[in-house]
Amino acid sequence: MNSEIATATTSIETSRQDKWRKFSEKVTPYGFLSPYILIYGVFGVFPVFFMIYLSFHMWNPVEGLGSMEFVGLENYVLSLTDPTLWQSLWNTLVMAVLSGTPQHLVALPLAYFLVMMGPKVRHWLTTAYFLPYITSTVAVSMIFYVMYSKDSGIINQVLIYLADASWSSWLFGGLKDSLPLGWVQENSLIRYSTSFVVFWKYVGFNTVIYTAGLATISNDLYEAAEIDGANSWQRFRHVSLPLLQPFIFFGVTLTIIGNMNLFDEPYVLTRGGQFAQTAGKTISNYLYQIAWEWLDMGSAAAISWILFLIIGIFTGAYFYLFGRKGLGGE
Repeated sequence: MNSEIATATTSIETSRQDKWRKFSEKVTPYGFLSPYILIYGVFGVFPVFFMIYLSFHMWNPVEGLGSMEFVGLENYVLSLTDPTLWQSLWNTLVMAVLSGTPQHLVALPLAYFLVMMGPKVRHWLTTAYFLPYITSTVAVSMIFYVMYSKDSGIINQVLIYLADASWSSWLFGGLKDSLPLGWVQENSLIRYSTSFVVFWKYVGFNTVIYTAGLATISNDLYEAAEIDGANSWQRFRHVSLPLLQPFIFFGVTLTIIGNMNLFDEPYVLTRGGQFAQTAGKTISNYLYQIAWEWLDMGSAAAISWILFLIIGIFTGAYFYLFGRKGLGGE
C-alpha cells in the first residue's frame, strides 16, 4: 500500500516537473527578450497611440498633463485649412523632386561605370561616394551654409571671379549685377540650394544600392550581349536596367519616404527658419515650429498624422504603379 502511494506521489512530482520544464522552455525566450520588448513598448508603441490621443486634444506641455483639453477634430480642421501647411507641403514636394530625381539619374549610370571599372577601383570609389551619407547631416549642412554665405562663401567668390575674368566674362558676365547671390536667404534660390545638399549627401547611398544590384548580374549576360553586337549603352539599357528593377524600386521608395520627411538640411541652412520663411520651410519644419516654438502639441500631432497619411498615399501609389514589376512580378 505504501509503495503504491509512493509511486503515485513520484508520478505526480514527475508530471509537475515536466509541466514546469515545458512552461520554462516556453517562457524563458520571452524573458531574454523582455528588455527589448519593454524598451520598444515605451519608446515605440506608446508614442504612436499617445500621438493619436494627443491629436484630439489641445495641450501645452509646460502646463502639465492636467491641462489637456479635448477638442475632437478641431486640430485636423485647423491644420487642413491652414495656408502655411499647404505652402510647406508644396515646398516639401518641390525639394523632394529636385533632390530625389537627380539622385537616381546620376546613381544608376555611375554605379554601372563603377562595376565596369573592376573590383579594385570600384571598392575605393564606392567608399568615397558613400562617405557623405555616413557624415552627420548637421555637419554637412553647416559646411554648405558657409559655402553658400552671401558675403564670404566660396561659391559667390568663385562666381565673382569668373564674372570679372576676361577669359570667362562672356559666360558669367551676365551675373555680375546680381552677385553676390543669397543662396539661403532668397526665396527664389533656397529650394535649389537645399535640394543640391540633399542630392550630394544621398546620391552615394543610391550608388551603393545599384552597385550591389549590378554585382548580382552574371557576366555571361553581358558577354552574350556583346557577342550579339550590343555596345556599352545597349548593354546598360537592355541588360542592366531590367534586372535592376527590384533595386530601383527599393531605392526610390526610400527616397520618397526620406524626402517627404526632410527636416535637417532646410532647418540648418535657413538657421531655424530665420531666412527664406516662405520657400525654405518644409512640412517637418512647420511641425517642429508648432510643437516646440508655439507649444501647440495637439496641432503638431495632427499634422504629423496628416504627413503620415500623405507619405502613405505617395508610397502606396508608387507601389501600385510599379510594385509588382519592381519586385520581380509580371
